[in-house]
Amino acid sequence: MGKTGLVYHPAYLEHDMGMGHPESPNRLRAIVQQLEQGGTMARLTRIDPRQAEDEWITQVHTPGYVATLKKHAPANGRVSLDPDTSMSPGSLNAAYLAAGGALAGVDAIMAKQVDHVFCAVRPPGHHAEAGRAMGFCLFNNVAIAARYVQKKHGLKRVLIVDWDVHHGNGTQHSFEDDPSVLFFSTHQYPHYPGTGRASERGTEAGEGFTINVPMEAGEGDETYHAIFQKALVPAADDFKPDFVIVSAGFDAHRDDPLASMGLTEEGYADLTKIVAGIAKRHAHGRILSSLEGGYNLTALAASVDSHIKALLDA
Repeated sequence: MGKTGLVYHPAYLEHDMGMGHPESPNRLRAIVQQLEQGGTMARLTRIDPRQAEDEWITQVHTPGYVATLKKHAPANGRVSLDPDTSMSPGSLNAAYLAAGGALAGVDAIMAKQVDHVFCAVRPPGHHAEAGRAMGFCLFNNVAIAARYVQKKHGLKRVLIVDWDVHHGNGTQHSFEDDPSVLFFSTHQYPHYPGTGRASERGTEAGEGFTINVPMEAGEGDETYHAIFQKALVPAADDFKPDFVIVSAGFDAHRDDPLASMGLTEEGYADLTKIVAGIAKRHAHGRILSSLEGGYNLTALAASVDSHIKALLDA
């Protein structure tokens, strides 16, 4: 039985991209309500986020991009960053606390306060590129955390597993030439953002350390299980990660309105167990999981609950 931490802060609710936007504060409200009513919250160790320092954000993002976000952060109203992504007055603080929540989670794991951490954060991160926001994302929380694991805590090899239904283009581009980070992604294809072909395997020294598994609409628990066992497990066992990070999107759920996959909450628990097995064999059980997508509130809350219970049982 592992000890699991939860990163959460009410400031995450202050990032608001407007009425009807699928990436809404209600996502976190639904998750917290489910965890509290189902009794899971009482089993978790609360971890307070901090604002991420620019020193760590600029390991992944350009200083110019960070400066642009600060310059355009609105005092009122909203500022559009891309067709899907905007900032409200609370967005920049939320983004700094989201990235910093992942860093605080890493610190808690490395201090052996917990074995694993789920970061219930907004805005999500895996689409954010070095120099631009996109796909609801401002800072790439998991990519920043991966560099922090390496440069702050001195661990060499980081595995990032991205099971969000959309390809994590920003994370891939952060590490595609780097053999010290193994990036594994399952995603509906072709689907937003249009990247993630199987032929995208990394570049130069990083070739072979990007593994993309494009999937067809409708595939569900059994197919995901088979892919994780046949594609992820052997690659991870060869790589032998020192730390495991999950880009935990729950929009591949069969009830999600933004995609067409067939995963269930039981499927997410199964994937969690597979990843936990990898972490146990190679990384002393260390897993940082950070929220990405998931837009049906009931399915999202149930899937997060199942994911966290599987971590607790790992």
